[in-house]
Amino acid sequence: MTLVIVGGTSEPELDEAIGVFLDTGFQLARWLSPFDDSDGVLPLRGDSAVVLKDADERGIKYVLVHVGSDDGKAGGSHDRAHHRVDVAQLRELAQQLKSRERMLITCLAFGYKRGIPEGAAWVVDVRLLDNPYWVDELRPLDGRDPRVREFVLAQPAAKNLLANLERTLKDALPHYRERGRSQLIVAFGCTGGRHRSVAMAKEMAARLERLDGVDVEFKPRDLD
Repeated sequence: MTLVIVGGTSEPELDEAIGVFLDTGFQLARWLSPFDDSDGVLPLRGDSAVVLKDADERGIKYVLVHVGSDDGKAGGSHDRAHHRVDVAQLRELAQQLKSRERMLITCLAFGYKRGIPEGAAWVVDVRLLDNPYWVDELRPLDGRDPRVREFVLAQPAAKNLLANLERTLKDALPHYRERGRSQLIVAFGCTGGRHRSVAMAKEMAARLERLDGVDVEFKPRDLD
């Protein structure tokens, strides 16, 4: 089960954040109280640096979320947060942090011209690859098309990148699970989010689907 500790710049923001987590199915946790049958959320009040240090010394595993602007406290929730969000981003984050029986890995394709996706744990820049956009017959297509896929994946740099990343992710996934992570976004970016990133994300999703104990999805963010 996941324990989320939430800090905030202001009491209203903190109260609203806790409310969102409760609405998502988390239970309000009491400090250091065990809860084996549900996800818990704990508001961080008082001296946050001291509270977090205490949790670390006791070996408590948690995900730290800070809502709002920098509170300026060294070692506090903003300084150490795993996620820094505003109120509008809370509900999506709560859904991501909610425990699942099987870890969900999202292989997401995006275009840098529209920005890096929120919540991406890994961002893989595939602009090092030759771009199908400059091939006239491939330009109108996208990375789901077999012809674009072959153009991208046949490149030695693509083969090496996929092999190395697959190996690294396989090694990393058990450690994410040990820390209570139930969802992981691996984002592949190219210029427009139509060709290289889509082909690479789709291929990585197909490879990771072979692993036991995980669910995998492919999402092309910037395809119309």
